[in-house]
Amino acid sequence: MTETAEGSLPSTPESVKAASQSSEPEPLAPDTQGPPEGPLEKEENFLIGEAVGRVMEGRRPDERRGDKPLFRPLRIFALDPSVSRLEGATALVNVKYEPLEPGPKGKLFCVDSRSETGDSGGGALDLEDRDILIRNGVDPSTADPRFQDQMVYAVCSMVYTSFRTALGRHITWGFKKPEDERLQLLIRPRAFEGNNSHYDKSTGELRFGYYRSKTPGEFPGTVYACLSHDTVAHEVTHALLDGLRAHFSLPTSPDVLAFHEGFADLVAVFQHFSYEQVVRAAIRKSRGTISRAALLTDIARQLGQTGREYKTALRSAIDFATEHGEDTESGSVKKPPKLYDPSLEPHELGSILVIAVFEAFITVFRRKTERLVRLATNGTGRLTEGDISADLQAALAEKASKLASQFLTMCIRAIDYCPPVDISFGEYLRAVITADEDLVPDDPWAYREAWIDAFRRHHIYPGNVEDLSEDSLLWLKPEKLPTPLCFLPIRGLTFGRLKFSGDPAWPANENELRRQAKVLGEIVTNPSFSASFGLAKSGDAALNGDEVNLPKVQSIRSSRRIGPSGQVVFDIVAEVTQKRMAQFKQTKETCTFYGGSTIIIDPDGFIRYVITKRVTDSDRMFEQKKFLDSLQGAKYKPSLCGTETPNLFQMLHDDDSVKRGADLYFSLNV
Repeated sequence: MTETAEGSLPSTPESVKAASQSSEPEPLAPDTQGPPEGPLEKEENFLIGEAVGRVMEGRRPDERRGDKPLFRPLRIFALDPSVSRLEGATALVNVKYEPLEPGPKGKLFCVDSRSETGDSGGGALDLEDRDILIRNGVDPSTADPRFQDQMVYAVCSMVYTSFRTALGRHITWGFKKPEDERLQLLIRPRAFEGNNSHYDKSTGELRFGYYRSKTPGEFPGTVYACLSHDTVAHEVTHALLDGLRAHFSLPTSPDVLAFHEGFADLVAVFQHFSYEQVVRAAIRKSRGTISRAALLTDIARQLGQTGREYKTALRSAIDFATEHGEDTESGSVKKPPKLYDPSLEPHELGSILVIAVFEAFITVFRRKTERLVRLATNGTGRLTEGDISADLQAALAEKASKLASQFLTMCIRAIDYCPPVDISFGEYLRAVITADEDLVPDDPWAYREAWIDAFRRHHIYPGNVEDLSEDSLLWLKPEKLPTPLCFLPIRGLTFGRLKFSGDPAWPANENELRRQAKVLGEIVTNPSFSASFGLAKSGDAALNGDEVNLPKVQSIRSSRRIGPSGQVVFDIVAEVTQKRMAQFKQTKETCTFYGGSTIIIDPDGFIRYVITKRVTDSDRMFEQKKFLDSLQGAKYKPSLCGTETPNLFQMLHDDDSVKRGADLYFSLNV
């Protein structure tokens, strides 16, 4: 393998290594899967969501067979075009190999090279062309539309692989099959003129904008959002998270909106550490202090510097006001850290989540590198002036990259342990702690302690816990719930009864998925314990006269997770939700309100966790209405208290929507 022009081998993220070297059989064609066991009886007490069977619509990635290549080397902007090549602006990265049609178009992504005017930019990019293959793709360029197409495909592919590896299964998109029968997520690098890139759930598209720079003296010409690594990673994360938790796109609280934004930024930041040259340059410039490594912690530098008055990155993973308790440059007064405040704009509130998680990362990084620094300084721990040695740079960079991969996996894996609706930051902390303790009971470097301390520092507290100890933050086992759930194994959901297509992460067929959903639906709607799953029947006194729809099994998925020491955990992860039409007598409004639970079942059919949001929770319902009646939430009100279904992700990224929200708020409250 040849070295890159920058003098290093291609960067290969840990998730890409794992996925590319896994040999999994191709799924059987539908006509060879054998007949179903018989027609399923119609459900009377519950519904099966259409997303249950969507996983079988051909979205499975291409698997390596025979002598297919492991990787496809491609060049990208590892940060964005504003960064120097010497600091890792361009990188040669290995993405998981798959055969591609012109576009590029694969099993999961399809790049549409046309702009809003219909201009194809020179035609669809063919990455199988021999002249392009031999050069490891199109050379980086801000002016070549083909490179823009290559950039979005490569970054989206790597982010998808990170999710797949962390969750131990293939990810299903959250959008319905469009009229053109397309199964892939459509990526449009030059979709419109403007700076409001977004994921469009209604059409199954990622849409990136472009605009003329507002600072022509520094960045003359047109700025393309699709050339910002962080923007591409951020937007595809929205699409992946929507596929995992469809109800997280419902604007039910400040935390839900902010979580989508903060989580997408976390994925983008930790993805920086996949690129060797970027990490080494950052370590060299910061002398090993990650909190001062702007190359790694800044988010969307060029878009922030060209699209607004303040010439800084769009956002950052570092709380610069305190920099972990160190003195500020202006004096010796230490400013307080940024604190959780639900009145903040979603991006600002989401940044609190990013800062807290990254502080936990820095804490563990310091613990793991202290001995390296002591060895390099003859035991003093104090580095001499000047550049640190090349060997120490390499050792610190390797530690940082591996740790970032572990933290990204922790962030993603926790999604399976989140409630299905109305997520809060505190509940996400509980999900992280529970998911990590489940897979890695022994925690010698105190990762979980670092998370808890960082969240405490920024006043992110979960409700209904005794304290912030690890034991208190773990989700309760079914037998310890307020209404204990003591089941015999659910025989229809044991791994001995499940049918797979070669791999436990891939079900045999849609009929098998519907069978699993039916078995679960009968359990959760049993009148004896349906309340423990957050559900209710019409006429329940706790509904105060409101009507509810039948509960719906939204998803049921098997997963195979591998821990850092090689330990393997198999589970079934399912979501059940229920919709309530909440009537507010004082205002005579009717708003939709959701409840339900996430259910985790082990291979023997025992329920391990039930993570519940009750549909009868009046306190949470009034908190939702309070948010929608506020200046901050007014623009989202029509989507829950009316017939309008706006594109939440476009609204989140649209500056003009703030003004529209204010206008709506005053029209409703004056």
